[in-house]
Amino acid sequence: MHRNPFDTFREHLDRLDDQIVELISQRLAVCENVARYKRAERIPMKQPHRVEIVKQRAADRARAKGLDERFITRLYTLMIGEACRLEDVIIDSPAEESAKTRGS
Repeated sequence: MHRNPFDTFREHLDRLDDQIVELISQRLAVCENVARYKRAERIPMKQPHRVEIVKQRAADRARAKGLDERFITRLYTLMIGEACRLEDVIIDSPAEESAKTRGS
């Protein structure tokens, strides 16, 4: 039986998508820890200079890989937005509730 080459491509893409989701999950877990630390130390949630550093670093890496910098910047804007949402929930909620932030 002849295998459709698209099946191989799709399987590869599925594995890559699984890795991407796993990495985003890990990144947000670190962001949750940052939020807990900010809460404990009474550090303001927003750190605009850090946001720009992260976006610029991502754009630089994108350029080095031949990727569209605007695409990567938009992607990071979304991820940072989600991280800020999580930080808001953690910083503004009672300590016992802050462990249940993802998926809200």
